[in-house]
Amino acid sequence: MATDLKDAAHPLDASALIGLLPAPPRMLALGEPTHGEDALLRLRDNLFRQLVEQYGYRTIALETDCLKGLAVDDHVTSGTGTLDAVMEHGFSHGWGAFAANRELVRWMRDHNDGRPASEHVRFAGFDGPLEIEAAASPRQALTALHRHLAARLDADLLPCAADTLDRLLGPDDAWTDPAAMYDADRSVGRSAEARELRLLADDLVALLDTQAPRLRATASPDDHERARLYGRTATGLLRYHHWMADPSPARLTRLAAERDRMMAHHLLALAERGPVLVYSHNTHLQRERSTMRMGGALLEWWGAGALVASRLGKQYAFVATALGTIRHQGVDAPPPDTVEGALYGLPEDRHLIDPARLAAALGDTPPAPRESPWFGYAPLDPAHLASLDGLVHVKDVTRS
Repeated sequence: MATDLKDAAHPLDASALIGLLPAPPRMLALGEPTHGEDALLRLRDNLFRQLVEQYGYRTIALETDCLKGLAVDDHVTSGTGTLDAVMEHGFSHGWGAFAANRELVRWMRDHNDGRPASEHVRFAGFDGPLEIEAAASPRQALTALHRHLAARLDADLLPCAADTLDRLLGPDDAWTDPAAMYDADRSVGRSAEARELRLLADDLVALLDTQAPRLRATASPDDHERARLYGRTATGLLRYHHWMADPSPARLTRLAAERDRMMAHHLLALAERGPVLVYSHNTHLQRERSTMRMGGALLEWWGAGALVASRLGKQYAFVATALGTIRHQGVDAPPPDTVEGALYGLPEDRHLIDPARLAAALGDTPPAPRESPWFGYAPLDPAHLASLDGLVHVKDVTRS
């Protein structure tokens, strides 16, 4: 088996990765099985630089707040704001503190400095303004969308005035109350005001479509795309809050599905602009149905990758990452009857694996699922091998 496995392994670089695919895809999705490991983030950064230099990729999209990410994009394209400020305010989930993310932003700014806009690399967050235990108020997205339209259209075309939105939104604390994540009765997502806001948000987004020729003629392409982003985010957040107020057993499944729906719509918009490297958890990017246990219940939903793949077809490629050990998190050497265990015997620390050759090397006996000793790490599901376009294997992830 060792010889066969060696035949499935390649050096980990962009040319080998693209070589596994029929052609460079419009969207190349690189998944990780755990968050916050700088070793994996630096691997991502190296691949992105190679994809930019060798294959013309121009955007990297990370699993972070799409609205906060606008500040990062402004910084890397025009130098707006300091690096310290962008790392503090341009990322959600605390990810601005990761050294590799800081290195990525610094490299992107250095790359763009002095180059024409057509050669700029761009940054995007594609997650909603969501945290594990809270969802943002729709105020920022909704008022930014209204402001964009009000500056360019006659007032009588708008469904409401700005002060109407402000009155209906009320205090932001009511929207962001962490208790609402666990108690539907604490959510304002089905109040009379929230229902009216959903209708108004829908009307504002419709204006973006019905008035598109006029709006595109009076705004830069970037400003128009941001207005579309505000519209997707406003309607998505209002829908998310609606399901936070749902008392039914399907509540958490609805929330997981809605989050990935928002992600998918942001990614499809980025793909319109050009080739994109997407980096996120394997669960969000895989073609197979996503699963997670939360509150004692098994949740199943279609993730962003599955939704995007259903639209882009062969222009979407998914490369998962599998790990051997994360010893500082209690993840020791994998059992030999798992996919990770079979790969752990390879001589180098990291490889790119051809999934088809790996499946052939593993033979007719299906690998066993690996059990995770730590909640923050999700092993590769061996049943998903056939749906992968590539597999990155990192033998040992060490503390940064």
